[in-house]
Amino acid sequence: MKILVINSGSSSIKFKLISMRNRDVLATGVLERIGITGSRLEFRQDTKEYLVERPVKNHEEGINLIIEHLTHPQKGVLKDRREIAAVGHRVVHAGEKFHRTVLINDLVMNALRECIPLAPLHNPPNITGIEACRRILQGVPNAAVFDTAFHQTMPPHAFVYPIPYTYYEDYRIRRYGFHGTSHDYVARQAALKFGKPIHTLNIITCHLGNGSSITAVEKGRSVDTSMGFTPLEGLMMGTRCGDIDPAIPLYIMRNQGIGVDEMDRILNKRSGLQGVSQLSSDMRDVHTRADEGDPHAGLALNILIHRIRKYLGAYTAVMNGADIVVFTAGIGENDTRLRERVLDRLDCLGIQLDQERNALVKGDFGIISAPGSPVTVMVIPTNEELEIAEQTMKVVREQSPGTVPGGALAE
Repeated sequence: MKILVINSGSSSIKFKLISMRNRDVLATGVLERIGITGSRLEFRQDTKEYLVERPVKNHEEGINLIIEHLTHPQKGVLKDRREIAAVGHRVVHAGEKFHRTVLINDLVMNALRECIPLAPLHNPPNITGIEACRRILQGVPNAAVFDTAFHQTMPPHAFVYPIPYTYYEDYRIRRYGFHGTSHDYVARQAALKFGKPIHTLNIITCHLGNGSSITAVEKGRSVDTSMGFTPLEGLMMGTRCGDIDPAIPLYIMRNQGIGVDEMDRILNKRSGLQGVSQLSSDMRDVHTRADEGDPHAGLALNILIHRIRKYLGAYTAVMNGADIVVFTAGIGENDTRLRERVLDRLDCLGIQLDQERNALVKGDFGIISAPGSPVTVMVIPTNEELEIAEQTMKVVREQSPGTVPGGALAE
């Protein structure tokens, strides 16, 4: 079975074609600047890379262009588009409507549209990509894999905010959590590497990238996560502020006379590492300037490290102990110095770092805790595309097109 994985943005489409027999990536790439001058498709298969520059007016043209090159007589990896057995789509927000991957039909599409107010920047382009694939690859099952689905196991005391309860009843304002596909994948990989069933383990997964979140996975279920109603809550991130006193935006708006949209830009686009360092949202730049003695860059690093440590302590308490801590995503997998500083002096949590092991693990799997450490610390590269493909294959085998898996759609 060959599955095409699609991550559709407002002006881009990321894709990966995976053969599920051996989990081989046959092709991968990104189409950028859809509907904008300078549209370009970057396409890679094996060691060969191709660049196609051609005007692309909309997502339907974009999907057609991608499939055209997947089936190209010389450059392609498919003889015919009929070799695509299914398409798995990353969808950011499912609200409370879905708690697992579903095959897409008109009922599901209507539910996704109803979730647009919860993710106005992400869900519309996700939906556009789905609609294009349904038109172009008629008869091929399409599956929606949700960032929020893994966190639907959180108990009410973890997801309900302490504001008037009617806001939850009327507007479904609650903690949803994100990066669920990544947290689910690395938690299960950690259990496999540890050699015990996931339902016997407590795991803290740290997805650290430009967007970051930490999740408490108790016996295979998400019981708490740092991101909330939106991806703004939680850890300090590249340009997002994370946890702050909710009165701060009101204070700034009153004193500077700015509106909601500008305040939203400040919190989402001008804060985090970039806002504190006054330099960059890229950890490599921040490290470099901190090493040179820049006080703002050093402070930005210290804030991030402090907040990761706080969540590690909090989630250890939530689960009454942790067996495994996992670092994943761009920063988590590659930033050995950040991991060392985060894990320093956490003996109280049962974490004992092996500095030599940690220094050697960069972008690959590795155990970085010391032998005999009560808590095992792992670095596990995330693979969200493979997880989307796995879930798509599973739901296609379980269900026929045009149905919703039992219990997947909330009443």
